[in-house]
Amino acid sequence: MRRPVIAGNWKMYKTRDEALAFIYAVNQLVPDLERVESVICAPAIFLRDLVKREGENLRIGAQTMHDLDEGAYTGEISAVMLKSYGVDYVIIGHSERRAYYNETDESVNKKIIKAIQSELTPIVCVGESLDIREQKKTNGFVKAQVLKAYENVTDIDALKTIIAYEPIWAIGTGKTATPDMANDTIKAIRAVLAEKYDEQTANKVRILYGGSVKPANIDSLLAESDIDGALVGGASLDPDSFLTLVKAAIK
Repeated sequence: MRRPVIAGNWKMYKTRDEALAFIYAVNQLVPDLERVESVICAPAIFLRDLVKREGENLRIGAQTMHDLDEGAYTGEISAVMLKSYGVDYVIIGHSERRAYYNETDESVNKKIIKAIQSELTPIVCVGESLDIREQKKTNGFVKAQVLKAYENVTDIDALKTIIAYEPIWAIGTGKTATPDMANDTIKAIRAVLAEKYDEQTANKVRILYGGSVKPANIDSLLAESDIDGALVGGASLDPDSFLTLVKAAIK
């Protein structure tokens, strides 16, 4: 059994007071960590405040990181810095980072390797645009992303990662891939892992769906065979909504 993961991505939202109000509202109510991994990936400025108050079952993640430990890179954050704060997860290669900050498959690969070396769990984002979906090229596009992302990553290290399939056309648009569509693409991603590694490894890697996930559709998404959880944007900002999502993962 693959343990489900519900990871909230706050993006550039909340003040410190709002972040603290959220953590106090949920940190004692999320289900047991052995049943579902409940994660909040917050702006870097809030990470220490949240880690100090995460409780036994909630975990905190970052939204990005640099692939080097240190250097003259103004504004960047290293894995070493994140570990010193007690952070456990980091999102890598989110479509917004790729679109606005020039992240590439090559830089995603470097960051995955550095995250694993630093004992952070990378949540690796892949996904296609609407144009690629309409051209029926989704599986080939996502396959190329996965293969490049996992270049020089061993099968043992692949098990230390989480993949998030996020169709770009469904992020923040209110559009959601149907459960069947999401599951079919996630099955295709699992097939890529089986081709690169083996069936056993592919069947152990958790693969999440992301893209306008909310309480109204979480049950139908999680009912699919290969969807192991969700990477959630807007619906993770509200404490009650987030708790509904994580509790859905243990039904």
